[in-house]
Amino acid sequence: MFGGGSFQLARVFGIRIGVDWSWFIVLFLIIWNLSGYYDDVTRSNAFALAVISALLFFLSILLHELGHAWVAIRNGISIEGIDLWMFGGVAKLSKDSDSPGVEFRIAAAGPLVTAVIAVVCLGLGAAVSSGSDALNSVRFDEDATGATTAVLGYLASINILLLAFNLIPAFPLDGGRIARAIAWKLTGDRNRATRFAARLGRLGGYLMIAGGVALWALTDDVVGGIWLAFIGWFLAGAARSAEAQADFADRIDHIRVADVMDHEPVAIPQDASLSDAEHDFFLRYGWPWFPVTDSNGRLVGVVSREAVESIPPAQRSVERVSSVMARDDGSSGLRVGLDEPLENLLGQEGLARLGAIMAVDGEGVLRGVVTIDAVRRALQGAVPA
Repeated sequence: MFGGGSFQLARVFGIRIGVDWSWFIVLFLIIWNLSGYYDDVTRSNAFALAVISALLFFLSILLHELGHAWVAIRNGISIEGIDLWMFGGVAKLSKDSDSPGVEFRIAAAGPLVTAVIAVVCLGLGAAVSSGSDALNSVRFDEDATGATTAVLGYLASINILLLAFNLIPAFPLDGGRIARAIAWKLTGDRNRATRFAARLGRLGGYLMIAGGVALWALTDDVVGGIWLAFIGWFLAGAARSAEAQADFADRIDHIRVADVMDHEPVAIPQDASLSDAEHDFFLRYGWPWFPVTDSNGRLVGVVSREAVESIPPAQRSVERVSSVMARDDGSSGLRVGLDEPLENLLGQEGLARLGAIMAVDGEGVLRGVVTIDAVRRALQGAVPA
């Protein structure tokens, strides 16, 4: 729904931060636009101030998305990464919220962070110069005094605009997700609430397209009109995709992980030697990896053939599987609950990376393995002929 491929820029608290190529286009446009403004305000260092402002703006977006991510993690939803791109940023959750309360908290966290940033910037601007100068800089008044006040004023104003835009009750914006959470709470049906919020999103998108055309026709603001219409077109398209996804989720809502898993998983004990793992499992079955369990049958990780073969043959009889396995900490994307809906598997990183995912019960005991082929067959069976 959002963005395309991205390359990693950094990791923050273990969360991958990526940037899409379209991010550089917007970065250039912001710098180009602000350079003229700062030249009129400060008469010096305009380009440097524009670069700093653009980077701080994207830092604000990153903090906005980290707000979503932090609340999601606190509610047991892992984050696959955050991408910055043309329309700002998106935190990629490993699965959808499991209750309207969680949905509301995650959706509201980003706007709350943005509101705090705007207030802090406005307050710092007033402290550096004066309240009137800070307000002038927020309005892009060229009479604002001082480079620092001008930068803080820009950051305050752009975050206020970002806050207002994100709170539009149109899915998949934060405001639309808040509307979905409320509708979900009232109806008790997540998919019905998604369709409601998605229709609001489509309406909002069409209104933006109309507003862009009107802006172009009435004010001759070609760039502004095209940009507003383009955002509206994207929003309407994303809302249509969400509505179609909700319709499909209705058809597979009755299918659970336990319905599609292999009920006889083959697992290697963590105390087994690498030599035994090689001969009794990898050579016998020919599979590239196996789940690893403890003495109580609980899933503790995954071991690959490459990991075993990385140990010299002479040491494999004394080294244990636990020493080379990829440990599962519960948020690694390697496991899924037996009673979780099939829909929750569709975005699982482990399923895409390994071609399968481990199904566990409430105690973490390995009960089955779900392959990507099994998921594909279940999805194909849900599509009407």
